[in-house]
Amino acid sequence: MDDVSQGSVLVDLEVDEDGEFEVSFLTKVGHPVVLCHGPGEHSLCPLLAGQGCVKFDEAHGIVFELDLDRPQHRAIVEKYRDLAADMPIGVVVQAEQVERYVGLLADLEVWTRRPTAADLDGFAAEVEAADRFS
Repeated sequence: MDDVSQGSVLVDLEVDEDGEFEVSFLTKVGHPVVLCHGPGEHSLCPLLAGQGCVKFDEAHGIVFELDLDRPQHRAIVEKYRDLAADMPIGVVVQAEQVERYVGLLADLEVWTRRPTAADLDGFAAEVEAADRFS
């Protein structure tokens, strides 16, 4: 079997008190986790500002939860899709947002609830497969 280094997963979720579930699970399956809490209410995401983002650049997968009813959050999803065409991207959205933003969410892993260990295990497998075939 080829030895493929495990890339980090950029995570932007409302995490439990210390984010232990997502961090510990993904780390245990060989994926370092880099946390990003997204732009503040009155701040622009560095990717949208054209400044780039080291966390994004080093990621091999992205799992995030954004409010797609906010224009900046939709723009972030579009930017992720443009810049990370071959990178697995998982997104947590409200059920009604799946229907409202079906085009924006096409080809992304979409959850309408917090991802479970099984969801994250499947996502980690996608990251590994993407790394092997890139």
